[in-house]
Amino acid sequence: MALSFQELEKPYLELDASFRKLRDFCRDNAIEMERGLGFLEEQTMRLQTQECASLTALQKVQMARHPLRPYPWDLQERIFRNFQELHGDRRFADDAAIFGGIAELDGQPLLVLGTRKGRDLTESMNVNFGSAHPEGYRKAMRLMRLADKLGLPIVNLVDTPGAYPGIAAEERHIGEAIACNLRDMFRLGVPVISIITG
Repeated sequence: MALSFQELEKPYLELDASFRKLRDFCRDNAIEMERGLGFLEEQTMRLQTQECASLTALQKVQMARHPLRPYPWDLQERIFRNFQELHGDRRFADDAAIFGGIAELDGQPLLVLGTRKGRDLTESMNVNFGSAHPEGYRKAMRLMRLADKLGLPIVNLVDTPGAYPGIAAEERHIGEAIACNLRDMFRLGVPVISIITG
């Protein structure tokens, strides 16, 4: 039987609680806390190393799919500045499962693309649980061509269960949209970095 998220995280949560208690105690009593913090940080690192080394393949998958892990949209908000989202494939519709836009990283403008997933049922349904329709792939390619014209590097943040497998997606040629993306990405003259986040 695989351990649940709560069982896997229990040692870390206990250490975090100890850390918070120590920090609050030291703050309330005006005590120097560097020594205690150093010890707790050392213990945390040792525990993480030991626990990660002993995880089974299934437990690693469970941790990778943790419900509170950051999704590509969260990473975009934390890493990049001045993000301006661009919409639509200019053929049929805008697929909310794929986001893309111009942003800055350390003052360097670039294109950021990613998969949008929801945190609750309503949000997940609005973005099709992160499964892109053909329009999402076409929007991504349209934006990559724009980045190529502007000489902007491209960062893809990938966390998807896969393309939407429905009949409507097949009717709008999802296989062709994916194949064209793969073909056309090799023709781009700008750097493309794809980061698999989940």
